[in-house]
Amino acid sequence: MTGSEVTPSPAAPPSFRLAYVPGVTPDKWVRVWNERQPDVPLTLEQVPAGEASALLLGGGADAGLVRLPVDKTVLSAIPLYTEQTVVVVPKDHLVTAVDEVTPEDLADEIVLHPLDDVLDWESLPGRPAFERPATTPDAVELVAAGIGVLVVPLSLARLYHRKDLTYRPLRDAPESSVALAWPQDATTDLVEDFIGIVRGRTVNSTRGRRPAQPEEKTERTKKPGAPHRSETGKQTGAAPRRGAGGAASRRGAAGARRGRPRRRS
Repeated sequence: MTGSEVTPSPAAPPSFRLAYVPGVTPDKWVRVWNERQPDVPLTLEQVPAGEASALLLGGGADAGLVRLPVDKTVLSAIPLYTEQTVVVVPKDHLVTAVDEVTPEDLADEIVLHPLDDVLDWESLPGRPAFERPATTPDAVELVAAGIGVLVVPLSLARLYHRKDLTYRPLRDAPESSVALAWPQDATTDLVEDFIGIVRGRTVNSTRGRRPAQPEEKTERTKKPGAPHRSETGKQTGAAPRRGAGGAASRRGAAGARRGRPRRRS
């Protein structure tokens, strides 16, 4: 080897990078991945809901558990489930006297709609006024300070729970749907494997492929002396054995001939 030659570095081992937004718990899918892909480590990265699409398109993750909607011209997405929407309020708020709340009940409230939340609150007819704090934790602090109420998916209300706050289901409000998303031009084998896991496929059909079928035998095993039918359907090969059955057939044929009347010449 000359001094100008460079030894190529070994290829990096495969890995799978999964992003997920706050409130989503990927544990069950990660556990199945580790069972099926012990040689391919899965790394997790939590990302704000509003930044998930940019992370995927920028190559920062192979796939992500995100909140819909996403830009379907550049991202593929498989909806997984839809969350209930709730309103987070102080424990002494008036709405805690009822089991569920409607948007009309919040007409006199300042509704906090964080910038990192993708709920389409603006499209709701008759919606109350709202403010846009930077993050959901910031909004929770404002609720605790009596500045307003917070409308979020149920999982976020549980994630940022405080002892001085509570929540109630919000009827007739936008819902949050969670989906598995990935760049359309980067549907790798590992992405296909993870799709199979979230869809509940078995280990033998992770990518939707049928198990390999055994090759069809072109010739059947024949017993020695057994007749064989050709493609035309005619029987060829060894003649049937002569035995008691054959003799009986010949005697029957002879008897039939003797019983026929002779034709006079």
